[in-house]
Amino acid sequence: MIATRTWTQFFEFALCFVSILLYKVSSMLRTRIRFALLLCVIPVCLAQTPSQPQYEIVVDHDVMITMRDGVKLSSDIYRPAQKGKAVEGKFPVILERTPYGKKTSELWAKYFVSRGYIGIAQDIRGRYNSEGHWWPYRDDGRDGYDTVKWIGEQPWSNGKIGTVGTSYPGGTQHALALSNPPYLTTMIPADAMSDYGVYGVRHNGAFEMRWLNWIFNIGGPQGSDAARDPATQQALLHLGEQVREYAKSLPLRKGTTPLKLAPDYENWLTQAMAHGDYDKFWKDKGVDVVAHVADYKDIPVYHLGGWYDSWGTQVANMNFVTLTKNKKSLQRLIMGPWTHGGRTRSYAGEAEFGPDAAIDFLAFEQRWFDHWLKGIDNGVDREPPVRIFVMGGGDAHKTADGRIFVGGHWRDEREWPLARAVSTPYYVHANGLLSMQKPTDEPPTSFEFDPHHPVPTLGGNISSHNAPSSKHNTIERPGDSENLMEQGAYDQRCLVSIWTCDDTRPLSARNDVLVFQTEPLAEDVEVTGRLIVKLWAASSAPDTDFTAKLIDVYPANKDFPEGVDLNIGDSIVRARYRNSLEHAEMMKPGEVYPLTIEMYPTSLEFPALRCESEHRGATERQPSLGNRDEYDLSRRSAPFTDSAAGHSHGTLILRMKDSGSKGSRTAARPRAGLDALYLLFDRLSKCCLSARKTMLAAVTNYKQKPARARAAVL
Repeated sequence: MIATRTWTQFFEFALCFVSILLYKVSSMLRTRIRFALLLCVIPVCLAQTPSQPQYEIVVDHDVMITMRDGVKLSSDIYRPAQKGKAVEGKFPVILERTPYGKKTSELWAKYFVSRGYIGIAQDIRGRYNSEGHWWPYRDDGRDGYDTVKWIGEQPWSNGKIGTVGTSYPGGTQHALALSNPPYLTTMIPADAMSDYGVYGVRHNGAFEMRWLNWIFNIGGPQGSDAARDPATQQALLHLGEQVREYAKSLPLRKGTTPLKLAPDYENWLTQAMAHGDYDKFWKDKGVDVVAHVADYKDIPVYHLGGWYDSWGTQVANMNFVTLTKNKKSLQRLIMGPWTHGGRTRSYAGEAEFGPDAAIDFLAFEQRWFDHWLKGIDNGVDREPPVRIFVMGGGDAHKTADGRIFVGGHWRDEREWPLARAVSTPYYVHANGLLSMQKPTDEPPTSFEFDPHHPVPTLGGNISSHNAPSSKHNTIERPGDSENLMEQGAYDQRCLVSIWTCDDTRPLSARNDVLVFQTEPLAEDVEVTGRLIVKLWAASSAPDTDFTAKLIDVYPANKDFPEGVDLNIGDSIVRARYRNSLEHAEMMKPGEVYPLTIEMYPTSLEFPALRCESEHRGATERQPSLGNRDEYDLSRRSAPFTDSAAGHSHGTLILRMKDSGSKGSRTAARPRAGLDALYLLFDRLSKCCLSARKTMLAAVTNYKQKPARARAAVL
């Protein structure tokens, strides 16, 4: 391998040198030399092709690598082989550190090892066959450093190490880079968090219920202690089957569930539910890329995320943007219409985007590693830095597997957020209108919310739920499994089988959902970038939650006679954290306060928006009492008013611009969508638009004693 590359470099030099000489000779001689040079061109071309399968594979299982504190971590080492024996020599290494069992790394490891890499999969501390105690990301920087250093010093390593991993293993990569280890050359963190506290476990202060699901179904049953005791593991697996019942009786108390058999996980979960403030509990260096970017190793990183992933905000707006600004090495970003880990599928929930939406992820990773770990000049370093999938443009027909065809296309960009975006404000009015006209004096808009019947979560930016069904070609409605929620785009219409639904009405028909809509728009709307809701609210409760949801509303057609309301993005804010996530400030009854809700970033045509009081199943029920230990669920109502002029409105600032050949690829056509808006598209964010008809639905507020809670929005 080394000799071949040396000769290839020689031929490349010779080809360039002789090409210069061609200018000095006659036409006939140049023709003869060109023919002769074909022999030189062939090896040059071969050097640019991807590395090909050429090796057998041997595996050393459960190799115990010792950390600095004496804890041993179990690792499987996959090596290139011939005739059943490991090949001598040095190879680049690809590493994944995972809490999900190193067996899950087998597919990618065999793919790369057959192509001349060494693959290593490691159980992180306290998981599966590794020693020690698990605590999310606390030790992953140090353990990652020690592991990479050990790998780089092995006789079979050439000193170049790349890393892979999705979700939690994506986070272990960031923790590793923050430790600035030797030998680490490049990374591909997919669906990876930057700070798992603010936009993860505690979403702007509200506890996300998916983590209850993760601990019950994935965390406890797969910990090191459970792996060594079948009886304990069986009891914890049974606990996972009861997650819905436990979700109805929060907060959890230590020692009251079978989770006490896995004390590391019980301890973390109860603390995570208790620590609403962004305090020391969350500020671990291993999980905050932005705060500790100065320590982050300056290496090429390919960031991968999805518009329907729970970590989309952190992948695009935090990790990529922060490292691009602060590091010299190449940073790349790709954002697809994917759910968490769903990049090889062309759909997200009930929305189908077409075959181009899916990617061959192993081939994708190979191009990157071939260049940075093997030195193959395949052009990956000269491609545009950002690639996004713009959803929309489909005709909304029902596909063969029952999904709605949303469509979309890929587009390359030079930066993120988009620099060419233009801001255009939209305002909500008391009569439900959404327009570019500022409201005058209007009465407040109010509603009554019953915490015993909160607005259900139907799809969304979800991860850490139960393992997805293997039935990838059939519609999986949220009620089809025992999951608390499902990920992706779903028609916002209840089913009685969904544990938080009482009927089959669309969510927009509920009394605790406020809907705002525009007049029919004259042209397509593309929204690309950050989505930020700015509202002003007053409440009779000292604390309450506000959520915003962006909806794409499809009119009725022959395939969907009732139409379809597809969720695009959502988010939440707990009012006590309206000014700071570190310091709670309760509201005074009747006083109007400004609040900001940043939804997940997106890219689509003709959007709509809905705001609501909470996502039942997505976040814990917030009692609006100002006391995190009180779970009083009393009925409340809430009006929305302008803090300055006494009229009800919200502001949405759209980033609009005719983007020419890079804009919408479909002509404007009549559409009965609604543009829902209770939001403000941040003036400083980049939202690229071109317009249509859309819809906004707003719901908010929470509960207190039998008094009514009041809230207001601008």
